[in-house]
Amino acid sequence: MRPIRTLLLGAGGLLALWIGWGAYVSHTTERVPSETLARFDGVEVRRYPRTVRAETTAPDDRTAFRRLFYYLSGANARGEEVAMTAPVTTRGESISMTAPVRTGSESDDVRMAFYLPSTYTPDTAPTPTNSDVRLVVEPPRTTAVRRFSWYATDKRVDRERSRLLEHLSQRGLETRGEPTLLQYNDPWTPPFMRTNEIEVALEDVPARVRRPTP
Repeated sequence: MRPIRTLLLGAGGLLALWIGWGAYVSHTTERVPSETLARFDGVEVRRYPRTVRAETTAPDDRTAFRRLFYYLSGANARGEEVAMTAPVTTRGESISMTAPVRTGSESDDVRMAFYLPSTYTPDTAPTPTNSDVRLVVEPPRTTAVRRFSWYATDKRVDRERSRLLEHLSQRGLETRGEPTLLQYNDPWTPPFMRTNEIEVALEDVPARVRRPTP
């Protein structure tokens, strides 16, 4: 019985460390700031300020991620380390990475970006030393999001995307562009602690829905 008890205690300790790691990362990673304008039917309407991101286009997500990670690690004109923020933003296939990543498709290539911390402006963000990495300023935007947990499988993403668009259509809210997958946790966070969202940009938000509700 002693070996079984030892095994159970060891497994319990590893589970506690796993949960502790997920909580630590969630509480220490800066998130892109936003203002909540409304909540309804499991949907949250948000307003984001102007943000700055480092962006690259590459043949695959690994190459794109590596370029941007090197930029944050000091591959810039000041040799400065830049903190990561959240969420991971994905258009197209899901990627399980740690930080402020935004990806999209340009023909067969991958377009990926890391959002920079809010302390940086277009004038103060360090210049990339790799010519394939560029700084992009994203203007203020209004979006609608729907949150879900566990792993962001294709089935879950498709289901939440359909529900988000259905609720927005029922409210008469017009969308702009394709929905995006937001992931807020690193790959080692327990699935029951993970936060994911489907986000889509809105053309306009009538005054009648600009009232956050509990």
